[in-house]
Formats: sequence, structure tokens, C-alpha cells
Amino acid sequence: MVKDKAWSPYAAGIVIGLLQIPAFLIIGSALGASSSYVSVSAYIAGLIDPAIKEIGYFEKYMTSLGYLWQTSMVVSVGIGAFISSRLSASRRPSYSPIWKTATGATLVQRLGMAFIGGFILLFGARWAGGCTLGHGISGMGQLAVSSMVVVVSMFLGGMAAANIMRRL
Repeated sequence: MVKDKAWSPYAAGIVIGLLQIPAFLIIGSALGASSSYVSVSAYIAGLIDPAIKEIGYFEKYMTSLGYLWQTSMVVSVGIGAFISSRLSASRRPSYSPIWKTATGATLVQRLGMAFIGGFILLFGARWAGGCTLGHGISGMGQLAVSSMVVVVSMFLGGMAAANIMRRL
């Protein structure tokens, strides 16, 4: 039995697009992921300072079922990716050798770079009112002007970063 290592990007795109329908029908919200990090952070902070629930920004992320649903979706994506990689028998090194070549970074340095980059990405996602999933898939599907601006900016930023990395 031959196992495909990856889905067709066209099939995956159609499935993700169709997931918008039950998301709106069941929870009344589009797909997104960055809000789940705020929810988890608020709950962790609440363990240290229970008064965090009194701050309006955090309160909505701690009481809305929509944000709980998003958090469960993020966890499920990780679990699904793990199961998919095992079923397809695709294995790759956790530390890409290109980073060693490009930066000379050790694994510990690479983990630090990943953490800082992830923090900046998440900060930008919250500042922009949503992540690439929220804007790129859900917002574009709704023809939201703000999402169109964000997606164009993401592509331009990606092209600029690729140009800089190519010159290094």
C-alpha cells in the first residue's frame, strides 16, 4: 500500500474553505487561531492573579465559548498533524540543516530565534486583529477589506524577507 506524504494543496484548500460553513453555523464565528493564545495566557495569568478576569480584554477571552472552541481547534490541529505524519510515515529532522548553513545557529540558538519570531508574529497577529488563518482564509472568504490589506502586506513582507535572506 502506497501512502501519500502530503495532501494536494487544492484538496486541502477546498476542505479548509468548506470548514468555514460549520464554523459560522455552529459557533457564529470564522476560523482563527491567535485568540486561543490570549485565552490560554489569560487562564495561566489567572492562576497567579485571579483579578485578571476583571480586565475587559482578558475577560472576553476567558468567558466566551467561541474562544474556547478556537483553543480546542489549535490543540486539535497539533494532534491531527502528529497523527497524519505517523499515518503517512513521513519523518523529517526537527532541526532543518538550512538554518545551520544560513545562520550558523545551534539548536538552542534556533529555538531562541523561533521563540522570538513566534512572539513577534503573535504580537502582530493580535495587533492586526487576527492571524494569517483568520485574515487569509476567513477574512478573504468574507471579502473583508482589512483582510485584503493584511494578506497583501503578508505577501509583500514575505517577498522582502526572502530577498534579504537570499542576499545574505
